[in-house]
Amino acid sequence: MNHYTEMNPNPLVQYLNKPSEDFTKADLVRYIEDHDIVMINLRYCGWDGRLKALNFVINSKNHLDSILSAGERVDGSSLFSFIEAGSSDLYVIPRYKTAFLNPFSEVPMLDILCSYYNKDGEPLASSPQHILKKAHDKLKEKTGFTLEAMGELEYYVISQKGFLFQATDQKGYHEADPFSKWANFRREAMYAIAQAGGLIKYGHSEVGNFTLDDLEYEQNEIEFLPTNIEDAADQLLVAKWILRTLAYKKGVTVTFAPKITTGKAGSGMHIHSRLMKDGKNMMINGGHLTDIAKKAIAGYLDLAPSLTAFGNINPMSYFRLVPHQEAPTNVCWGDRNRSVLVRVPLGWSGKNFMAIDANPKEKGNPPDSSSKQTVELRSPDGSADVYLLMAGLAIAVVHGFEMKDALDYAKKTYVDVDIFNKKNKKRLDQLNKLPSSCWESADALERHKKIYLKYDIFTEGTLDGIIHYLRQFNDQHLRDEIKDNPEKLMQQVMKYFHCG
Repeated sequence: MNHYTEMNPNPLVQYLNKPSEDFTKADLVRYIEDHDIVMINLRYCGWDGRLKALNFVINSKNHLDSILSAGERVDGSSLFSFIEAGSSDLYVIPRYKTAFLNPFSEVPMLDILCSYYNKDGEPLASSPQHILKKAHDKLKEKTGFTLEAMGELEYYVISQKGFLFQATDQKGYHEADPFSKWANFRREAMYAIAQAGGLIKYGHSEVGNFTLDDLEYEQNEIEFLPTNIEDAADQLLVAKWILRTLAYKKGVTVTFAPKITTGKAGSGMHIHSRLMKDGKNMMINGGHLTDIAKKAIAGYLDLAPSLTAFGNINPMSYFRLVPHQEAPTNVCWGDRNRSVLVRVPLGWSGKNFMAIDANPKEKGNPPDSSSKQTVELRSPDGSADVYLLMAGLAIAVVHGFEMKDALDYAKKTYVDVDIFNKKNKKRLDQLNKLPSSCWESADALERHKKIYLKYDIFTEGTLDGIIHYLRQFNDQHLRDEIKDNPEKLMQQVMKYFHCG
């Protein structure tokens, strides 16, 4: 067993003794034959951001070869709102590197994520997954770097109220059992996600903790490790499916909804990113952020209002993006500052002798941890179309590199204070604001439309469809209209409870 596979939790990686990106059709056939796999699931993402499924019973080796080689036809008009019923046939073609053993099936079953192709056998130009691929390819062409990302997936587990070891309201951060009731659920989900190919960093309970109508709401988070943005999007999609399916089996509910009620912590999906070249993190040098990082940050900030069109796509998203809730409202960045939109978290960039200091008998030199440094975009939430969001981030990086005043813009938008503190109001007034509704998000996307169309990455039809979708909520004044009406607020919450 080689260095890469010896501790990998994915059973296909272990058995085939190679990283998943090297999987071939022959590898999958061998695994299927040797492990008596009887079914194949082709999986793909629809316009609603959820993982779809097409189930096959394997009838013969020729039948298996046909599934893996040719995929299958699907009705695109039922999956995407912008596809006409008269020309709706699409192909779904499996991507072998995404294959994983289904953790829930009672019979041995292999699941494989697919890409969409049109009637001419070409990638569907408006498919979110293909838009992401085009965006990443253009970034690599324009900058010479690859973009890696990782998501922080926050969610609530909702169950019947218990009476033992009650957690403190809104004090659930890193709580442990027995005060964290669903820690074991989280650990079980983490292991299933890892076996399905997800690169997990860690999991923990989060701040949110409250009781409402005899139900307990417990917030948790699973955070991933950086990987290329295309794989990062796949992993988030699969992770959400695993969490929901496991919750169903346990008889509880999981939601990624951005806001459940006012005054309680909402759930975000923060995205960390870094630019890489030849295995080296280009965001940091000598313990300091590079100009490369600052140009990327400038791009994120300049396009931040329109990025909400991909990362915050229902009205409840904008009930989360309010002051004093550890969610951003202003276009700015800073170090270790949770009141900003783009945060530069601690990156082990100082004198990293901590492990030696904590363990006096340990000898040797401190490790080089510069690769850990990322920048974190804090606006997205669980409603996001994760493929289009990642594509938007790639375009924002390219945009930042093409901005003539990128470094000056980064300097002007840097803050080193809590911008929600009243004494810093003057600084707050100098900053641009994020949209406060889907309607404003659509306006921002319309303003930035030429940037997303510049390199034929997004299609005009896709952008127009998103703008139309966001405007149909007609939510310009919704926050003010229902902020003091819990009943109407809960009606809105339930409309988008299972978003993304």
